[in-house]
Amino acid sequence: MIPLAQALADAVAALAAAGVPSPRTDAELLAAHVLGLGRGALQARSVAGALVLDDGDAAAYRELVARRADREPLQHLTGVAHFRGLTLSVGPGVFVPRPETETVAQFAIDALAATPIPERPALDAVEQRGGEVERAAASPRAVDLGTGSGALAIALATEVPHSEVWAVEISPDAFVWAKLNARANGAANVHLVLDDLATALPELDGTIDVVVSNPPYIPVGMVPRDPEVRRFDPELALYGGQDGLDVLRALERTAHRLLHEGGTLVVEHAEIQGDPIRELLAAAGWRAPQTHPDLTGRPRTTVAIR
Repeated sequence: MIPLAQALADAVAALAAAGVPSPRTDAELLAAHVLGLGRGALQARSVAGALVLDDGDAAAYRELVARRADREPLQHLTGVAHFRGLTLSVGPGVFVPRPETETVAQFAIDALAATPIPERPALDAVEQRGGEVERAAASPRAVDLGTGSGALAIALATEVPHSEVWAVEISPDAFVWAKLNARANGAANVHLVLDDLATALPELDGTIDVVVSNPPYIPVGMVPRDPEVRRFDPELALYGGQDGLDVLRALERTAHRLLHEGGTLVVEHAEIQGDPIRELLAAAGWRAPQTHPDLTGRPRTTVAIR
């Protein structure tokens, strides 16, 4: 038996010594996970001295703290990541969504929500799904290329609920997580596709309103500084060739054929890649490419018009 306040103090000290960026926050979230509490309830009980960990909970907590001190991602230990209003299941084999991607989602959501309901026939590929024909024909359409956990696709689908969203993922491991998350978040209007983003969805060419992507964009020679990224995020979700833009070049070509004229491309990138990406898009005939900052002020999102 150990008082919660003492267990938290020991955990904070261990995590700080290991270089974990937010030791207090992580210590509290891990304790809340073990005890099945919200973080606010845990903080209140800790301050009041009203909670004691029994031997089983104390042992489980110490194990999780040791794994976090070894820089295993917090989200892998709790099994969840929060993205906008979503709770997503994550773990080995899938990229953990980051807060900076929430601004990427916002640009795509705004563009999709502003899309007039189109007058166009349903596709044969949609007709094969039976009862979805009328809805798909009358809904704004988006595609998330390289969906990973499904964060972007599910955000679009739930925040623009009259839309239809296709989510493409090449990794079978990540695809399983995306499927789980779409179901858990009630995103029945997300259609998951296990395929290469370079060749996916030819049946949708010229019919899409918004394409969004958070592609792999780290140059292969650059090793991520954070151990959580370097050791635990899948390489397929991180590295984009010698200059980091190989996957973006492929998704640009796919987005160009998927979008109708006037459709919107929204892509995430590293803070130093805005200039070359705008040049790439302009050279390929995209209109008005603009780069926008994330909430920390770093250039993070480039938007262009087909």
